[in-house]
Order: sequence, then C-alpha cells, then structure tokens
Amino acid sequence: MAHFTTSDGLSLFYTDTGKGLPILCLAGLTRTTADFDYVTPHLDGCRLIKMDYRGRGQSDFDPDWKNYTLPVECRDATELLDHLELEQVAILGTSRGGLNAMGLAMGAKARLLGVALNDVGPVIAPEGLETIKEYIGRPPAAKTHQEAAAAMARAFPEFTNLPDGRWLEEAHKHYTQGPDGLQITYDKHLRDAVLAAGEQMMPDLWPFFDALEGLPLALIWGRNSNLLHQDTVMEMQIRRPDMHLATVPDRGHIPFLDEPTAVATLRRWIGDMQ
Repeated sequence: MAHFTTSDGLSLFYTDTGKGLPILCLAGLTRTTADFDYVTPHLDGCRLIKMDYRGRGQSDFDPDWKNYTLPVECRDATELLDHLELEQVAILGTSRGGLNAMGLAMGAKARLLGVALNDVGPVIAPEGLETIKEYIGRPPAAKTHQEAAAAMARAFPEFTNLPDGRWLEEAHKHYTQGPDGLQITYDKHLRDAVLAAGEQMMPDLWPFFDALEGLPLALIWGRNSNLLHQDTVMEMQIRRPDMHLATVPDRGHIPFLDEPTAVATLRRWIGDMQ
C-alpha cells in the first residue's frame, strides 16, 4: 500500500501487488480499490495495480469538487503510471473506470495494452443514472452494517444466487461505522459534480469506444443491468466482433467479477496480451 502525489498536489492511494502482466484496476464512481477484492484471487500471474480516485477511499478529497471529472481522473491514472515507471498497462475498468479506460484510449492509447469493461459502454441508460443520483453523496439510512446489508438485498432484487454473506461484505466495503451510524467512503461533494455533469449535454461516447480499436477488449455485462442495455451491447459487438463478452446471469449493475463466466472471459482477454 502506498500513495503518490498528483501534479496538483493531492495524495492518492494505490496498491501494487503480484507479478506479470500489469493491470490497472479502475473502480466505479463512488467506490474504491475494494471493488476488485473478489476477482483478485482469480488473476494469479498478473500484477494488479489499484487506485482510489481523488475524493474516494484513502485518497485526498479535492478542495474543489469541480475536479471530480473523467479528464482529471484520466490524468491521475497516467501520473500513477509515470510514478510507477510503467509505459503500458492493461485496464480493468468497473463502470466509471470503464469510461476512464475509453478516455485513455482516446487521449493516451500508447499507454494501453488492452481494456476490459465491467458493465459499461458508450451509452449510459437514463434509468441507471437516475438511480445513482438518488443515493450519491448521502449516508445510508441504515445505522449498522447488518442493516445496510438487508437494505441492499431489498434494493437490488436483480441480484440473485449470491454467495452467502455477500451483501454484508459489500456493506463493510462501502460504508464505515461512525458514532452516529454508517458513513460513505467518499467525498459527499461528488454529488455536486455528478449533478453538474448531468446538466450538460451528454457527449457521444462511441468515438471513445472506437478508439479501443486494435486493443484486446472484453466486456463483462450484468444481464439485468439498468445502466448497460442489450442494444448497446449488440452494437459494441458489431463494432468489435473480436470482443470477448461475458453475459453474467443473476446480476445487475455491477457484476462482482468473481462469477465463473466473468473469470473465464477475463482469462481469455489476458491470454490475448501474453
């Protein structure tokens, strides 16, 4: 575990473990390096680098929430690579992390060996965005991790056939216990950034997806996802018929990445780069 300092002076947390193919793991919008705990045991033979974005987890919160943007996060990612003296990495991007991966393909493609997208594509379904806006930046009503786990099970009926205790694990990953109840693990002002971005016209992200041309590509898709629709997945396949696709049953947004079909697909993707 370590920290590095960005060009604008923030200290960002990262971990760097294992040996082999370097894979930079970029988490979801409000999430941390813990996003990849479940998949880590399945990626033996790889060097896994995980980073908490600014304003999340163990990284510094930015005094200016307007910096919670994809371009700034992409800059932070490349600065981490520079810090580690890595010319190229593969990227495993969960949700927001996948958008950052496409951004890096557009702006710094020479740094990429390949990209795996976890339940994200060039079209973000409106209902998925609305769900995010409902909860982001607010502590949960639940006062304990056990209560939060029960609330998650009710809130996400699209997830079924889960390992025992999975929602309790998730509650511990995404909330800390405080004297007055559970607290979120990220800057509450991330909500301001998301709402401000929502007031702008959504850019066409297909050129960013097309920028992945020539790179080994995989997509992990939660079959019940409210963020990534089937028609988008089909268009992604048309544009990239060589894309490895894992359709994960019993999962919404986002798969945990330890599902057998997700693991098998990631291993095939890794094989393309070895």
